[in-house]
This record gives sequence, structure tokens and C-alpha cells, in this order.
Amino acid sequence: MTRAFLVIAMVATLAAPAKSQVQSYSGEPSEAVAGVATGQLGLQAYERPTQRTMASNYFFDAFGPYPIAGSAFAAGINQFSNSPPEWNQGVKGYSRRFGSDFGIAVVGTTTRYGLAQAFKEDTLYYRCECSSILPRMRHAVLSSLIARRGADGHRVFSFPALIAPYAGSMTAVYGWYPNRYGAKDAFRIGNYSMLAYMGENVSLEFFYSGPHSLLARMHLNNAHGSPEPGPNH
Repeated sequence: MTRAFLVIAMVATLAAPAKSQVQSYSGEPSEAVAGVATGQLGLQAYERPTQRTMASNYFFDAFGPYPIAGSAFAAGINQFSNSPPEWNQGVKGYSRRFGSDFGIAVVGTTTRYGLAQAFKEDTLYYRCECSSILPRMRHAVLSSLIARRGADGHRVFSFPALIAPYAGSMTAVYGWYPNRYGAKDAFRIGNYSMLAYMGENVSLEFFYSGPHSLLARMHLNNAHGSPEPGPNH
């Protein structure tokens, strides 16, 4: 659990200033709960992201500086705990752990975007319009498993969002991890990935980095947050 909390903290620190291009929805907490079941919320006008926007977000979300930094941090934790021990220590061991963690992230992100395209879902993050901390926290956590669908952007349970973290971990365990690792280990690693993804959404919800922030000026203000409506989206 310590490693999971460290991963979430790292993700939140990295994502906080980077992921503010999000839309919002209006509604009290009770409406949010009902919306999960019925897909009917009092929403602001929904503008579905274009294919161009989705492609741009995918490449940044999968191969940009934040997954690289996150993988470097996770590899450092694995190096410290010597996991897996078969990969040993030193530069070679760290390189193998970094490549593994980055591969898990890329597979998970690719799975989420690819299945979302197949299911015609919008899995980008939409910020809550509510102002209280607990409803916003609940919204951020629930949104990790919720997507938008249709022209009206109604909310549905997202199988791509559920499957994606475990697709990455399963690929790693059966692709390049030592043979003694199995499904139980893949599930455990996938849980860490899911917690990290929830941490990203929490950072999207609570931390602001508007168009005038330093990272925005450096063109690093992008990821799985939804874009602001406009002619270029």
C-alpha cells in the first residue's frame, strides 16, 4: 500500500499543473449518483472531441513527458524494493524496470483509447461544477470508470476504463516478467495502475493550470483532460 500511495502522490504532483483543459458538468451529488445509473444529468452543452483532439491526447498521454516521468519514478520505487529481484540492481536493472513500467503504461493507455473508440465512448475527464470537496472527490474517483457516449454526452459505465490498467499489467506479466509471476501478480500491478489513474483524475479536479501557466506556455498542458470548446477542437 505504501508504494500505491507514493505512486498516486507522484502522479498528482506531475499532473496537477499539466491537466487543466477540462470541461465541467453541473449537478448536485445526488444527481451524480443517479447519473451513473441512468446516464441522465443536467449537463452543460456537450461538445464531443474530434478525432484530431483524441489522437493528440492519446500520443501525449501515452508517450509524453508525464508517462515518462511517472515510469521513471515507479522504476525507482521498484529498484529500491528490488522488484523483481531477478532483474538485479545497477543501471541495467533500473533500465529494465523503467522499460517495463513505461510499457505497462503505454499498453494501458492504448487499450483505453482503442476500446473507447470501438465502443464510441469519450473517456476524457470532465471537471465537476460542484464546489464542495467531498462531492468533487467522489466525482473524480467515479469518473475513472465513467465515460461519455452519444451526441448528448450521457454518462455510462466504461468497460475500456476498467480493463485498461489490467491489460497493461497482464501484458507485462506474460510478456517480459520472470516466469514465476502470474495472474495474481498482474491483478496486483493493475490495481496500482488503477489507483494512479484515479490520482490523475483527482489532480485534474482540484489543481488548476490555466492557459497562462508555465507548462501551458511550454505546450505541456495536455493529457486525458477534455479540451475547451472551440473551433480547433
